[in-house]
Amino acid sequence: MFEAFDEDVGMEKMNELLLKEIGVVIIGRNEGERLITCIKSAQNDVSHIVYVDSGSIDNSLAEAKNISVETVELDMSIPFTAARARNEGAEHLIARYPSLKYIQFIDGDCELQSNWLSGAYEFLTEKTDYAIACGRRRERYPEHSIYNQLCDLEWNSPIGDANACGGDALIRIEAFQKVKGFDASLIAGEEPEMCFRLREYDWKIRRLDEEMTRHDAAMSTIGQWWNRAKRAGYAYAEGCFLHGQSPEQYCLKQVLSSVFWAGILPMVILISGIYESGLLFLCLLYPLQVLKLTLRYRSQLSSSRMAYYYSVSNLGGKLPQFLGMIIFIINKLKGRRGTLIEYK
Repeated sequence: MFEAFDEDVGMEKMNELLLKEIGVVIIGRNEGERLITCIKSAQNDVSHIVYVDSGSIDNSLAEAKNISVETVELDMSIPFTAARARNEGAEHLIARYPSLKYIQFIDGDCELQSNWLSGAYEFLTEKTDYAIACGRRRERYPEHSIYNQLCDLEWNSPIGDANACGGDALIRIEAFQKVKGFDASLIAGEEPEMCFRLREYDWKIRRLDEEMTRHDAAMSTIGQWWNRAKRAGYAYAEGCFLHGQSPEQYCLKQVLSSVFWAGILPMVILISGIYESGLLFLCLLYPLQVLKLTLRYRSQLSSSRMAYYYSVSNLGGKLPQFLGMIIFIINKLKGRRGTLIEYK
């Protein structure tokens, strides 16, 4: 995909640049063998790696130290967020290695793909107006459950310029520092929120047509799917609260969609069932919406079956998302900080 950015730069020189200019921040808690796999995949390309541990009770921290990785143990008396962990990892690397220009953020349940860093590095070196390069994140075991398959579909975002990235991405340190990193108070949605602030400074985000990471969602129950959707709803509500009045009306579309499908429409159907039964035909809007989405996704996905499941998940997920929004509103009204909504 990429042309060499300098004909005189060979593979050996590229490796030297990767070692000198890229650091890796890995965050995790109780990831076990998945963390070891993650660390070793990063060690193939870079030497400046820090693992940020958020209160693991397994042997994750000890194992990371055993394979020569720098570690940061978060003070768990301070409310934990993934955003805070990433910030502390970045601060650690930047302070110790001032020659770094980029940081690869990756979650401890992921594995870097072999050619990702060299390709992303070339792109950001050539395209100096881009703050972030991200690629294809895939599920490691999509065949283990329908929920893992749904995650794999979700990761497959369009190639090209993007509004946001996920937790795995190569980020230009200059841009990261310009916006003061992630908002450590956010319990979810910290990556797109930071990307929003980057874009306000005219930085760009690019989704490359490159394999980036393998992820292990380890989702096998509907309860996990439910909590993950609820967390997304909380993030939408908080994002809209922070930036919804911006010209792009950040997260407003997602909030309104969940409010309509999981709040307004069910209330209208309920009231009509009591006072005007003729309006009960509105219930048909749900299967019609599933049909509409299935037809839309069918051209993008491998089978009608997966298009149907993805459509049901997208529409069905509006309810837990709506509940996540309600939790955010209650927290705001009571003046209390949100706590993590975990799915595994």
